[in-house]
Amino acid sequence: MRWGVITFPGSLDNADTVHALAQVLGDPTVSLWHKDRNLHGVDCVVLPGGFSYGDYLRAGALARFAPVMESVVEFARAGGLVFGICNGFQVLCESGLLPGALIRNRSLSFICASIHCRVEETDTPFTRSYGQAEVLALPVKHGEGCYVADADTLLALEDNRQVILRYVDAAGRATEAANPNGSLRNIAGIVNASRNVFGLMPHPEHACEPLCGGADGLGFFRSVRASLSDGAPTRTTSVPPGL
Repeated sequence: MRWGVITFPGSLDNADTVHALAQVLGDPTVSLWHKDRNLHGVDCVVLPGGFSYGDYLRAGALARFAPVMESVVEFARAGGLVFGICNGFQVLCESGLLPGALIRNRSLSFICASIHCRVEETDTPFTRSYGQAEVLALPVKHGEGCYVADADTLLALEDNRQVILRYVDAAGRATEAANPNGSLRNIAGIVNASRNVFGLMPHPEHACEPLCGGADGLGFFRSVRASLSDGAPTRTTSVPPGL
């Protein structure tokens, strides 16, 4: 398969993501610039972490207007797989590809820590390599990671099994103390209703090698590769300039 990793002005984790995909996983990986309209035939688009456009206005608010996002929205609506990490999650919410929003952490301070997440659903292209209720150790680093949505949206997310990751303690319990940023219902990651767009605040690209502290994050990328190998929907044509 072929991955595409977007770089916005202010992206920080694009190189780490490319390393995880190209060096650790060994897959062909294309770097996409924020002004690109051509996705170069990639099978999965990754929006990495960082501070796109300096997080002016609010996190992800300007990145949603980048030329590349027009192509990403079209790609997603055609069934292509889109994976947003941290700031990428924020951009996907701002773009309307995922419901809800990410706001300032409950503490009103930046958080950089190792946390635990529980895999809530395994029938997505992004989590099929994990076990149900498997607890993962992953790093977080964000100032605006508190997931919020109105009551109806939260109910729909739960009813449709769109909550994919939840903050928990090491024993797998979704407690208030285990919630690093105040996210409603301890939500750490969600998918859209079609289950082809995924956003999460933890950083799996920083948890792909034991030498770097653990490899719990590698399963997300392996899941995508396995899903595409089994024929998950993808768009392999490029987007012509001007669209």
